[in-house]
Amino acid sequence: MHEEEHQEISELCGALQRSANARAVMLVDRNGQFITSHGEVEHLDLTSLASLTAGNMAATSGLARLMGEKEFPNIFHEGEKDHLHLSIVGQRAILVVMFDRRSSLGLVRLRVKQTTVLLNGVFEAMQTRSEKSTPQSPLAGVTDAEIDNLFK
Repeated sequence: MHEEEHQEISELCGALQRSANARAVMLVDRNGQFITSHGEVEHLDLTSLASLTAGNMAATSGLARLMGEKEFPNIFHEGEKDHLHLSIVGQRAILVVMFDRRSSLGLVRLRVKQTTVLLNGVFEAMQTRSEKSTPQSPLAGVTDAEIDNLFK
């Protein structure tokens, strides 16, 4: 991920935090690596939160497969004061929205759906750029017969 792509992703997460009136928004990859966050995160252990989020999503995906579903792309955890909404973005990241009574599940779902479309566009552009910049193998265009001839 290049700096400008990280900046774009970070700005989208910041816009989601404001438009959903959420306490915090985080993006982590499916392996549990923290990518970015916005909002009230100074009191959170972001490394642990990222790892636990990936584990939670992996466990839920296992449950989905047991039930014959491909995946449960959204998870909602309701707490006494705070709530978490987790959603898969582009099959590679997990968007975490922490909110309280200042927002609502409906508003969070709406804003997450809108932001997911934008994040998917960023991830697709990253994938396209990555595929174009992949260096060609030094053995490309060399046949087995040519290699065998070198050792005769």
